[in-house]
Amino acid sequence: MDQSVVGPGVPLTDAQWARIEPLLPDRTPKRGGRWQNHREVIDAIAFKFQTGTQWVHLPEKYGSWRGVYNRLRMWAVDGTWERVFTALVAQADADEDLNWAVSVDSTIVRAHQHAAGARKKGPRPASRTTTPSAGPAAD
Repeated sequence: MDQSVVGPGVPLTDAQWARIEPLLPDRTPKRGGRWQNHREVIDAIAFKFQTGTQWVHLPEKYGSWRGVYNRLRMWAVDGTWERVFTALVAQADADEDLNWAVSVDSTIVRAHQHAAGARKKGPRPASRTTTPSAGPAAD
């Protein structure tokens, strides 16, 4: 895979686009007019996730944030992102250019309730019977 690091707002390189473009759906949707250029939409999606900005604050140069968001969701639902990822990983593996680095942020890892000190064996002991204190008797 291309090892270059792309900073916020930096568009896809021509080499990156050449790998992705054939994997994307036809730009003519089943209904309505033509879609916005796929490359611009992918640049907008990358910008959003690289910067962590909210969708509504996407720069105007990317067009309507709703259109970009809707394309992201549509491609997630129809499997486009999965196909792109699978093809890019397969291509990088074939080129022997695949390195994995896995990092787990423990702040988001949730332990099962039984991993948090719950009893592991047998029933709970019966609660002890409480006896009234030796205070004044109720009249």
